[in-house]
Amino acid sequence: MSAPSLVWTQEERAGVPLAEFVGHAGAIEAGRVMYDGSNKFWVWSSALADDAWGYGTTREAAQAGFEAWLRTWLGNFRAFLGE
Repeated sequence: MSAPSLVWTQEERAGVPLAEFVGHAGAIEAGRVMYDGSNKFWVWSSALADDAWGYGTTREAAQAGFEAWLRTWLGNFRAFLGE
């Protein structure tokens, strides 16, 4: 299975950029990465699975961690996809 191709965009409210990024695969929101200031790390999560979350010390590390989880999670559907 090929690597997910996600486009990460920064969230903003009233024109103010937030420390939160959303990863999209086409029109589908695959996951989110947001900064946890109290613990000083970046947390990733996904609405695709209730227990999908992790963290990284940088935004890029959290995004890479999410993408690694997503590849594994999508691998569960290979039989349905005919791969």
